[in-house]
Amino acid sequence: QVQLVEHGGGLVQAGGSLRLSCAASGRTFSSYAMGWFRQAPGKAREFVACIAWSGGNSKHADSVEGRFTIFRDNAKNTVYLQMDSLKPEDTAVYYCAAPLIPTVVCGTDAGRYHYWGQGTQVTVSS
Repeated sequence: QVQLVEHGGGLVQAGGSLRLSCAASGRTFSSYAMGWFRQAPGKAREFVACIAWSGGNSKHADSVEGRFTIFRDNAKNTVYLQMDSLKPEDTAVYYCAAPLIPTVVCGTDAGRYHYWGQGTQVTVSS
């Protein structure tokens, strides 16, 4: 049974930092692109960042470019999201996601992902 479990959310002041982690179990995800998405209250789920299986290529949403960094440790079957210079508009539940089959290149469309974590709340106060 595949499970994705996120950790690292919390309450932080604007300008602060958090590091989210997503630990995968039930399958080795070293051959899979992985993604992070977020959903704020009353809004649709949106793409945040994704990373190719090798970690060599990644994409970040324009809204977080230069502030957030996705990276992975395949030896630990874990993907991370380093979030710096946080803003109140970053407040949301953050989800990690993985596709059903191995994929080399990561995608920004949530429909490309099959497995989802339970989410971790990030709240940024002004």
